[in-house]
Amino acid sequence: MEQTEFCQSCGMPMPATGELCGTNEDSTKNREYCKYCFVDGKFTEDVTMEQMIDICVPHLVSGGEGMTEDEARKMMQEILPQLKRWK
Repeated sequence: MEQTEFCQSCGMPMPATGELCGTNEDSTKNREYCKYCFVDGKFTEDVTMEQMIDICVPHLVSGGEGMTEDEARKMMQEILPQLKRWK
């Protein structure tokens, strides 16, 4: 079984198929960042880590996993500092 990679900006799981990969300047796939965070070699949003958490929390809450807003925020506060963009 292939290991799932995670976007190094928002932490979203990115399957090995590459359909969620962002793109580099030359339109090649960027496997470090997802298509929502990174397009044409640039981040789509100029945000702080705290703002990224605010963006991600509603998606986690509505994702059907039964996660509360507080649980989602705590999880993102633990994950994001470990990702490449925020180190």
